Order: sequence, then structure tokens, then C-alpha cells
Amino acid sequence: MNYDIIVIGSGPGGYVAAIRASQLGFKTAIVERESLGGICLNWGCIPTKALLKSAQVFEYLNHAEDYGIKVSGGEADFSAIVKRSRGVAEGMSKGIQFLMKKNKIDVIMGTAKIAKGGKVEVKDSDGATKTYSAKHTILATGARSRELPNLNQDGKRIIGYRQAMNLEKQPESIVVVGSGAIGVEFAYFYNAIGTKVTVVEYLDRVVPVEDEEVSKQLERSLKKAGISILTSAEVQSVDTSGKQCKVQIKTAKGTETIEAETVLSAVGIAPNIEGIGLEEVGVKTDKGRVLVDDFYKTNIEGVYAIGDIVKGQALAHVASAEGITCVEKIKGMEVSPIDYNNIPGCTYCAPEIASVGYTEKAARDAGYDVKVGKFPFSASGKASAAGAKDGFVKVIFDAKYGEFLGAHMIGANVTEMIGEVVVARKLETTGHEIIKAIHPHPTMSEAIMEAAADAYGEVIHL
Repeated sequence: MNYDIIVIGSGPGGYVAAIRASQLGFKTAIVERESLGGICLNWGCIPTKALLKSAQVFEYLNHAEDYGIKVSGGEADFSAIVKRSRGVAEGMSKGIQFLMKKNKIDVIMGTAKIAKGGKVEVKDSDGATKTYSAKHTILATGARSRELPNLNQDGKRIIGYRQAMNLEKQPESIVVVGSGAIGVEFAYFYNAIGTKVTVVEYLDRVVPVEDEEVSKQLERSLKKAGISILTSAEVQSVDTSGKQCKVQIKTAKGTETIEAETVLSAVGIAPNIEGIGLEEVGVKTDKGRVLVDDFYKTNIEGVYAIGDIVKGQALAHVASAEGITCVEKIKGMEVSPIDYNNIPGCTYCAPEIASVGYTEKAARDAGYDVKVGKFPFSASGKASAAGAKDGFVKVIFDAKYGEFLGAHMIGANVTEMIGEVVVARKLETTGHEIIKAIHPHPTMSEAIMEAAADAYGEVIHL
């Protein structure tokens, strides 16, 4: 019952922290109330990508003649698509079980709550409570779909992301409220398999955290695919009393009502900090997140927090990095704080979006004199051959020193390309070094080199 480290939550922050702790010689346990792997592996990152891949394959079938191939028939089997997605998730969760055994980590199933004196109380499914002790406790409890007062989720007509990937039947029409990564990914998926989709965004552009040019390109692409988009629009109410949901939306032109079979609330997430003992132990929070230092230590000795419940980007890879950093600091290793300005963000709709660092506006607002380069995929040989000419790569450099300030990409497979920029920025690579680094041809990734060359007036293929 005594451990060096107990991790509460087995998502990509928790299980990674537990494995690293075990590698460093700590006697480690992990507590999970539902399924190993947390939301990411079971209801987030992984199963959604399985859904999106099915949608992509279906799109290929529908456009096979564009590639000189004739295909007759073909329809989207919604239940089979969902079943495949759930199978992928289950396989990944089993993989985490294997990793726990391999690394000799005790798995405790139940709902955990921290108590004073380094104690962790765990209530199992039968309601029985056991108490464990640990020198260090890491909170990695993740987050859930955020609910708005005028958009209460009933799990059937008004749903969150979890229900959206596990519906019993495909809706004929859906209103997606929110156009962040979750919203546009589901909008793409459902539209691709034949559902009529409307996206409602409160701000003046879709994917509002991205560079403005990326937002404009995505809106064009989504509209071209048949998705209706309302920006600067607010859902005021949803009437679910009839056969169809009546969604009342306030826009700049006035109020309009849209009818749809289903409404998906994709307006962000809410950290899971309730009922885990924070108040009883005295852990400080601010605006719904746990306050921590640069190495994830709370104000209470021996208690740490990582992932979606602390300040920073709510991304799986961020939680994993935080978990590793936290544990290595506990071990006494020489570690550096995470640079949150070098965290890549990816959105897996079609076209994909990937970005890291400053947007052009943010760089200028920060006082930088910038050089901006842009290379459209319409000028890329590989993109033309692949039939994926929508999008571009945009890069931003400091004009004085050549520092790589940021990159913003939209197009096919750009989520596989952004890692180059993350490493380049980590190594303090300059614009000229990117230009002189010979990229393979023909590839989508050479667009990064071409965009850098454009920033310095040296671009060849434009």
C-alpha cells in the first residue's frame, strides 16, 4: 500500500508519467476510474483519427475517377465505421495494460481522492474504499466536454464529442457548435459520409487560434465540401421537443432558426478538478485549473498536477511532456521548463492544419520585425500528383537574426510535417539554414524550404 509515486489518471499524461517514474526506479502505482489510456486513447485522439480515416477512404472512393479508376457503388456503413473506431481504441487500451505490466506498475481501478499526509483514497466499483500512501502524488485527471448554460447536453439530441463518435445511427443533419479542432474534425467526418453539416462559431472566423490566413483557407475548403458555416454567430437556445432540434442562432444579420437531427457541442473542455480532494488538502486553484510551478509542483508538498488541469495547451503530447518533466524533477535530474511557445498544434480535418510558434499577427504584436514566406501546394509537384493542391505553408522569421518564429500549414499530411519546424526551432535554426538544408523532391515537406526561400526572396518554384 506504500508507493514512491501514485499517479491519478491514466491518460497520455498519467500513464507516461508512471512509466517514466518506473524507469527511474520509483515504486509506482496508477489509479484509473474507467479505462486505461484515458480520454485520448478511448474517446479522443485515437478513435477520432480512425473515424477520420474511414471518411477519407470514402472520399477517395467517391473521387476515384479523378485518379483514373472506375468504382461502381460504395456507401458508408456508419455502424461498421464506429465499430472499427471502437476496435482501434480497445486495442490501444490493451497496449497500455501491457506497458503497465512491462514496467511493473500497479494498476488500481477506482475513483481516487487525495488526503492529507500523502494519502490517496480509492473507491472501487463496489463502493469500498482503500487508502494508499505515496511520497509523491501526481494528479493527471484530464478534462471533459464543456457545457454551456444554453446548450445542456442530454447525450442523445444535444451531444458532446464522446457521443459523437459512438452514435447508434448516422444523423441526417447536424449542427456543430464551435469550430476549434474538435468541431471541425467532426464537421469534416460527418459531411464526408453524407450528413448535412452546419458549423456555428461565436468568433469571426473558424479555427480562431490559428493564423488568419489558415482560417480563411479552411473556411473556403469546408464550404467547397458542402459544409455551411456561420461565424460571428451565437446559439441562443435549442428546442428538442419536436422531431428535429430547432437551433436558434443570433447572427450579425439577425436571428435565424436551423433545424437539425442532432446538435454537437464542441465549445471546449472543462478540467476534472472536482471531487479529487483539492479543497480538503488545500491545493490552490485559479479559474478552474490547479496552480503549479515550472515543474508541476503544487503549493502542497508532495502533490503535483499535469495535463489538462493545469495552465497550458490541453493537448495529449503536452501532458506527456509535462509528466516526464515532473517525474525527472522529482528524481533530481537536471531538467528545463517546457517551452510552451514551441508546442505543435494539429487539426485532422481535410485539409489538415498544423502550426507552431507565433502567428504573423502575434509576432508583430510582440515587437518583431518579421520576414514572412508562403508556398502554396498548388505549386508543389507532389501535391499535384496526389490531387491535394489545397493549402500552403507559411513561415515567419525575425528579420534581424533569422530566428524561426513560427510556421502555419494547411494541406494534406501537414500534421506529419510540423515536427521539422519544432526541431528546427528547438535547435535555434535560422531561415537561411532551412533554405540550405536540402529537402527531398518531390515531397510535400519541401514546401517548408520553399516558403523559407520565399521569405528571403530566393524562392525558385513560384
